Amino acid sequence: MNARLETLPLRHVLTLPTMGSAVRIARETTEQILAEWGINRRHPTVNPALLILSELVTNSVQHAAALSPNVTVIYAAGQDTFVFAVHDRHPYQPRLFSAVTGTGASGLGTVMELTLGLGGTAVIRGDADGKGKSIWITLPL
Repeated sequence: MNARLETLPLRHVLTLPTMGSAVRIARETTEQILAEWGINRRHPTVNPALLILSELVTNSVQHAAALSPNVTVIYAAGQDTFVFAVHDRHPYQPRLFSAVTGTGASGLGTVMELTLGLGGTAVIRGDADGKGKSIWITLPL
């Protein structure tokens, strides 16, 4: 799905300190935003999206906090698309697709399996200064 962010009418940005409570707050905020946007909590994409988001924010908290005091979640949606990104200021960019073929359980592997299983996409976009990145998830609704 190639949803262009600028064409999606619904948007929200959440910035939190990179600490353990960020995971819960990001998840609760996502639930609230989806409800406000009229996306039913029982839609088959919602629970996997919440898990994907939780895993990505957890990764930022666990691996980026030393260099990134904040984690930012960017949300956008349209009639048939839900997009979100988790941004931190750590330069490391994991290889998303090797997480699917890797051995052992990993949060990023779960993210990729759920995303691809829903027919979604995942990409990493580095910051212009090379000192941070965003992991963008696009899911069909």
